[in-house]
Amino acid sequence: MSASVAVLASMVACGGNPYVESADRNDVITVGDSIFDLSGEIQNNLEAQAGQTFRNYTQSGAELKGGALATAINQQYATANATNGDISTVIMNGGGNDILIPAMILDPYGCRTHWYRWSISRSCKNLINNVYVDGVNLLNQMAADGVQDVIYLGYYEVPRSNENLTGALNYGNKRLSEVCANTTANCTYLDPRGMVPANHVLDDDIHPTTEGSRTLSDLIWPHLQAVL
Repeated sequence: MSASVAVLASMVACGGNPYVESADRNDVITVGDSIFDLSGEIQNNLEAQAGQTFRNYTQSGAELKGGALATAINQQYATANATNGDISTVIMNGGGNDILIPAMILDPYGCRTHWYRWSISRSCKNLINNVYVDGVNLLNQMAADGVQDVIYLGYYEVPRSNENLTGALNYGNKRLSEVCANTTANCTYLDPRGMVPANHVLDDDIHPTTEGSRTLSDLIWPHLQAVL
């Protein structure tokens, strides 16, 4: 079992960088998973464009809520709020590992498609629907705490060995966009599908290369710039 956990941890890049809890703009925070945290390049790009630093609580391997491999994203936000509750803007992603991690361990929810199953299973849809509920609850909490703007980055297509997660990814992006539409928070959802080609994804078939990270930060930046 420990060997399986170690292999999984390496695949989803669990652990990650330490929190950055003091910045030029303490009212701007980033929470999320390894799409942000593994290389840190999206955060670095945004800070370079802004000429200011932001607080960063992202953790590789993080699920939106719960999970044993990293601090969950709702807990990242809770820590940020407890450290300094004057938060005006949240840059975030989340929900991908809630699907990816079980899909890497025998795929119990049937989120991968195969020749014998062309569509994701009802169990997979139910899993993603639960992520939707967790997302709405988290963003409603942010709004109740006085957060003015949330910029929510969705997920791009994952290639090669993970290409059979496309159905789950498409359904997941749909539900995450509905998180933004159905929360009391002022939320902008950014859908990067079709923007990050396979050669801009690392050989782990999950995380962005430097070029992929630049594409994602360029997608975020106009929306962040408008609220700084």
